[in-house]
Amino acid sequence: MTDDTTVDRPQPKPIVYGVAGALSPMVRRIVANNPGMMTGPGTNTYLVGIDEIAVIDPGPGDDAHLDAIAGCGGDRIRWILLTHTHEDHSPGAVGLKKRTGAEILAFDGGSGRGKLRLDGKLGDNDVIEATEFHLTALHTPGHASNHLCYLLNEERTLFTGDHLMQGSTVVISPPDGDMATYLASLERLKTIRPRLKAIAPGHGHVIDDPLDTIDATIQHRLAREAQVLEVLRRLGTATIADLVEDIYTDVPGELHPVARRTVWAHLRKLADDGLVTGDTFDGKWSAT
Repeated sequence: MTDDTTVDRPQPKPIVYGVAGALSPMVRRIVANNPGMMTGPGTNTYLVGIDEIAVIDPGPGDDAHLDAIAGCGGDRIRWILLTHTHEDHSPGAVGLKKRTGAEILAFDGGSGRGKLRLDGKLGDNDVIEATEFHLTALHTPGHASNHLCYLLNEERTLFTGDHLMQGSTVVISPPDGDMATYLASLERLKTIRPRLKAIAPGHGHVIDDPLDTIDATIQHRLAREAQVLEVLRRLGTATIADLVEDIYTDVPGELHPVARRTVWAHLRKLADDGLVTGDTFDGKWSAT
């Protein structure tokens, strides 16, 4: 397939959990039945390839979901690729390996109780080479320090995990999440050549205007940063909870704890830039 080939992609259909839907000649998607505040309609699991299959993000360790993946690919599944090791993306890797014998590959296995034993590690620009496709791993820290995106070279589709999502913004939660690093990783995606044709996110539908979406995400984050700084200058000294109450007036209260994590990430970046003082999540912050 040449670089300028247009992929005919069906219009988004209602999600049916446990059923594989074709997104392109090379890609199918099965959505995990874990909808929620942080996961949208559920975690997307992608199956790339026909003769040899790479599964990107097996999702939670849900038997019905893992059975659906294995039923779709069987022993043709050779690789289980993780974008990162958060609980809605990676725990299913163990059960899928038991069902298929495939290798589990990621940047690293994470840490703590959910740490995974990998069959191999992937670094920036490492390539998974199959008979029909090539997937290039791109290290994109920010949402998580071990986050990878995967570029399907033949279709110019980027599987973004939680680096970019359709219909919502990404939570950046320190200390593992880092706003400056996240913005730098977004800028990097704009330099991919030949240019991207589509983004297949970890949650939501395929995004067919990738560069516009990346630009809009960067501008949204920079606008939020400016708003945090403006409000802090107006208040003089404030806690993160104070800032969220002032800024996120159009966001339901149950989302405020999540918003506080991202505001903390913005403040840490502003502190590194010398524009605010403060350090801790629960402490006081001031504009310089």
